[in-house]
Amino acid sequence: MEVILGLFQEAKCGYVIILMAVYWCSEVIPLAITALIPVLLLPMFGILESKKVCMQYLKDTNMLFVGGLMIAVAVEHWNLHKRIALRVLLIVGVKPALLMLGFMGVTAFLSMWISNTATTAMMIPIVQAVMEQLNSTEQNLGHTEQLEGQVNPGIELEEKNAMDLSSVHVIGNGHVPGSPKVLDNSAQKKRICKGMSLCVCYAASIGGTATLTGTGPNLVLKGQMNSLFPENGDVINFASWFMFAFPNMILMLTLAWLWLQFSFLGFNFRETWGCGTQRSTKDRAAYNVIKEEHRKLGPISWAEFNVLILFILLVVLWFTRDPGFIPGWAMLLFNSPQEEYVTDATVAVFVAFLLFIIPATKPKFCMNDVNEEGKPEPFLPVPLLTWQVVHRQMPWSIVLLLGGGFALAKGSDVSGFSRWLGDQMMPLHSIPPWAIAMVLSLMIAAFTECASNVATATLFLPVLASLSQSIRLNPLYVMIPCTLSTSFAFMLPVATPPNAIVFSYGHLRVSDMVKTGIMMNVIGVLCSALAINTWGQSLFLLDTFPTWANATTGK
Repeated sequence: MEVILGLFQEAKCGYVIILMAVYWCSEVIPLAITALIPVLLLPMFGILESKKVCMQYLKDTNMLFVGGLMIAVAVEHWNLHKRIALRVLLIVGVKPALLMLGFMGVTAFLSMWISNTATTAMMIPIVQAVMEQLNSTEQNLGHTEQLEGQVNPGIELEEKNAMDLSSVHVIGNGHVPGSPKVLDNSAQKKRICKGMSLCVCYAASIGGTATLTGTGPNLVLKGQMNSLFPENGDVINFASWFMFAFPNMILMLTLAWLWLQFSFLGFNFRETWGCGTQRSTKDRAAYNVIKEEHRKLGPISWAEFNVLILFILLVVLWFTRDPGFIPGWAMLLFNSPQEEYVTDATVAVFVAFLLFIIPATKPKFCMNDVNEEGKPEPFLPVPLLTWQVVHRQMPWSIVLLLGGGFALAKGSDVSGFSRWLGDQMMPLHSIPPWAIAMVLSLMIAAFTECASNVATATLFLPVLASLSQSIRLNPLYVMIPCTLSTSFAFMLPVATPPNAIVFSYGHLRVSDMVKTGIMMNVIGVLCSALAINTWGQSLFLLDTFPTWANATTGK
């Protein structure tokens, strides 16, 4: 009877998972509302008590997400991200290949700290302004050359004048249709616009993988590790993830840049790099556009400076809390390696707390303001961040989405569904681990094209953990590359918000994104496989089956 009841519990938990998977993929109701299904069904099915389910919705990982996003909101609110972007673009130059590299580098860096959507929404108008200036300058130059040709007619012009003009249709720029030069220039401009647009959305997705707070699936991984393997010793923290994912991001970004350059710019070094040539009129015009946008920002303000200092403080505290190769300040402060009193969430909330205290303007130490009655009033400074701004810009739905994933993982563990699923995958034991990781990464990269990356990570990571335990493979060996693969949504406009934003500008067709995105998916999976089998192997000790994974087996 107990065996039948146990199987019945596993079946009920499987039903909840399938139901949530269908709702998340079809989006018949909002993703955040689907994430609340465990609160309703897990207690009703007798799988987990309501109070234990609800505790999963505001765990340490959720607070890390909230604290990190508050700092990101402050960066966006005071336009610090735009100042950084424009300054870097002024440094890299405006030759097509270097301009693309500059756009990708800036977008990836900003996406490490603020949302991919906000980064893309900020960068795309800059890209469009630069490209419009390049095109308008080229048209003006072409018109000038035409006027010069009319003043000093040559053989080519005489031949055109000798034609029967009644059969010639004149278009806006004054050239005859069918001129190879005009068609080539037009096609080239379109290709450059497509390449510059795609580089932004791709760089936003790639950049988010480099930090723990850069994108939702990374936080899902950390939360699932803490939930499924509570004795893991904080193996995934900000510092360890950055040391693994940042080199992978650089490699991916470089290969993506080369691929986009090959697809849309070509490898003509004289034209794309400007080797051995002086800066042209078009280049100067594009440079002036970026310079003018930077000038409009004015000098750095008191608020921007303070947000920058707090941002640097946040990163330094994250890196030095538990760097791994030396004792971090958290261990030295509390002198207790057994108990982890301070986590990355503590640091994020501390810095976010300071944003609501530090004033946005220089403090005044005199009462210069007077009210209507002529009486002096004290200076009441406005903080760097207010709750109204946070409430308006914070994506609260992601907090529920993360919590729903943690509740689902807890229910799978308690009901025994995870163990049952792992047992069904025992035949995979004969397959090499690298092949398992590659196949699963490709499958998830395809699946995330049609579903939210956070929802994809939430559904698959508990299953991958059970699979790893059943074949006695370090869970991180499969979970890390598959987590990265959830961010490889490069093929469809609906796959991720950055793709949709870029597609909305009208330069791209779906076929353009699909043809380019297929290769981007392959690049992403191959880079992840290389990373996990080289420096990831030694960083996370992936060649051994850890005791923290073995301790949870059979519970």
